[in-house]
Amino acid sequence: MGVGRFEDLEIWKRSVKLSIRIYNLLSSCKDYGFRDQITRSGLSIPSNIAEGFERSTIKEFIRFLDIARGSNGELRTQLYIGIETGLIEHKNGIDLINETRELSAMITGLKKATLKTDYRRQ
Repeated sequence: MGVGRFEDLEIWKRSVKLSIRIYNLLSSCKDYGFRDQITRSGLSIPSNIAEGFERSTIKEFIRFLDIARGSNGELRTQLYIGIETGLIEHKNGIDLINETRELSAMITGLKKATLKTDYRRQ
């Protein structure tokens, strides 16, 4: 049985796309502190999924999925703040918030599936 790749996980692919969307959306934002923080939160989601996947135990993978889910919540909070302060256009912000909600559900689903079966094996 071969070891799978984190690059094959749909949650990783979607969270990478989300991170890229945030980078592109805020590339011209002059509030550098906000831009830095929100892009770091977005970057943290796929990074923690990948790091956990590459660890040697399911317990470690689960821990990193929890961290990724926390970063996702942090990102969602920052999106709300960005909308309210006018740093993020309302429609774009709502679209990104909806994506974070879906990612949260996907992370929870992956965590539950991983607890039953080692998802990294094919």
